[in-house]
Amino acid sequence: MTEGKRFAQLLKEFERVGVDPNTISAGLAVREEDALRALHALPDNAGPAAFLTQLRLVMTTSHAPPRE
Repeated sequence: MTEGKRFAQLLKEFERVGVDPNTISAGLAVREEDALRALHALPDNAGPAAFLTQLRLVMTTSHAPPRE
């Protein structure tokens, strides 16, 4: 998938969930994959608070060190 198509998909998901991407801080160190994973887990119109909560969950679980 091209970078343009991935970006368009990300914007479409933000819109579906009810998050204005312009209000999300550009300083967030978030990978595109993590943002999409969080967005895909949410229902339509979940809103920004739900997105940020889900994003924290995704980032915590995807970057956790493996259990020994």
